[in-house]
Amino acid sequence: MKEFASLYQQLDETTKTNRKVEAMRLYFENCDPADGAWAVYFLSGRRLKRLVQAGRLREFCAEISGIPDWLFEESYGAVGDLAETIALLLPPNLNESIHPLNIWIEQRIQPLSRMDDEQRREALSQAWTELSAQERFVFNKLVTGGFRVGVSQGLVVRALSQATQVDKAVISHRLMGSWEPTPEFFNSLSAEDDGESDRSRPYPFALAHSLQQEPETIGEISEWMLEWKWDGIRAQIIRREGETFIWSRGEELIHERFPELLEPAESLPDGTVIDGEILAWKAGEVQPFSQLQRRIGRKKVGKKLLTDVPCSFIAFDILEAEGHNIRSSPLEVRRKLLESLIANQSEASSIMIYPQIEANSWEECLQIRNNSREKQVEGLMLKRRDSDYGVGRLTNKWWKWKVDPYSCDAVLIYAQRGHGRRASLHSDYTFAAWDNGNLVPFAKAYSGLTDAEIREVDRFVRKNTLERFGPVRSVKPELVFELAFENIQRSNRHKSGIAVRFPRMVKWRHDKKPADADTLDMIKSLVPDQSLNDEPAETSKESRGKIKS
Repeated sequence: MKEFASLYQQLDETTKTNRKVEAMRLYFENCDPADGAWAVYFLSGRRLKRLVQAGRLREFCAEISGIPDWLFEESYGAVGDLAETIALLLPPNLNESIHPLNIWIEQRIQPLSRMDDEQRREALSQAWTELSAQERFVFNKLVTGGFRVGVSQGLVVRALSQATQVDKAVISHRLMGSWEPTPEFFNSLSAEDDGESDRSRPYPFALAHSLQQEPETIGEISEWMLEWKWDGIRAQIIRREGETFIWSRGEELIHERFPELLEPAESLPDGTVIDGEILAWKAGEVQPFSQLQRRIGRKKVGKKLLTDVPCSFIAFDILEAEGHNIRSSPLEVRRKLLESLIANQSEASSIMIYPQIEANSWEECLQIRNNSREKQVEGLMLKRRDSDYGVGRLTNKWWKWKVDPYSCDAVLIYAQRGHGRRASLHSDYTFAAWDNGNLVPFAKAYSGLTDAEIREVDRFVRKNTLERFGPVRSVKPELVFELAFENIQRSNRHKSGIAVRFPRMVKWRHDKKPADADTLDMIKSLVPDQSLNDEPAETSKESRGKIKS
């Protein structure tokens, strides 16, 4: 635990990518495989489920520390992180753990799920007395299921590649899919063989950068293949050894949620992996994302929902054919192979391939992109004809050219403190629009402002608070911001009658007064006709859970 807590501290204290990679490399080179497996598990974004309720942790810490509940809550409000608050409030302890990370996880943390409250209190109290302050902090993070540190899986892959001398693409593939944090798994990361015997294992997803410049700057249009940028769930369908698996980009097996895709997938030849997008699809047309959301949260889908929201898989790439990895082949070659493969599907199949977009110039392409919303898509994908299927975001090979977002001007009416490094600042905001002379809240946003702007808004919030509702403050309605969002639907769950997706702040409108903000009727006018009777969409990206598009 001591070494892992030290690694966490090193990663948390620097923003330098190379320092993070170096710290992880040194850890992986010197750790016991049993510890290394758990370190990879947590650093790559996997977590234990919450083992103890937050309220119980508060109670246990307050009792052991001998402080009243109100003081704990005030401390928590100032710190903004439960694990850190507990580590700071517990009585000082200079001990350092004598147990390695794997023992703490398997013998001290995981058993908490099988204990009653009194046993948990005793186990936690004992653990806290055996750990230093930094170790307690990491321990608390693991117990609460809130462990995260500022490294991406790509950085973990780089560190492991340097530590094992195995190619990054191989490491990335070995980390995909389901695996258990065992010493055997950690050792398999550096194995000489290809390490890809797991028949269900997907490939790392190739991603695109957002196109920020004019498309003319990336070359002639003849060098690029054009596709729709679908608004669904990115997934891979895998057919190997007579079995079918469907993986989301969030590395979650989801074939039980989409049973209508299994039968057509079974007709794919063994040794086939195709990449594409799962969409709500009815009467030959894609449905709004809000319809697909009705399927995302369901582990098992009933007959009515299957009938109401049928889904299809739009294939746009093939990664494995006849058991051979063909990702290094040019996209043009892969596309022709994919077309011949999907041609064998029946006309009623829920696995299909959408025709490529034809355009003779970037000007013509721009017109097609501007009409994207009419087809319930987000814009265009631009892919070089000679591109391979790489790992992560492909520089200068794949671009996503999304249609401009919706936007409006809104008034800030509520604020609360953020988390992590923003725990002491009011950085999470609720915005409202005018409706018959009243301000009605319709969106929450917490991204888009600079650190300097957040500090300025924080000062305003503290000086202009009207009321407090727990952690939330209502403030004088004086600040106007331009908000951008990807989509908008009708919603019966919100007082405003609408729900917006991915709202963020684009600009602080110092030039506008509250009375100049937009009306709710104006914002409702942005709702596409097709979504007038849709189920409501969630307002934030967290609504997708682990599933990623």
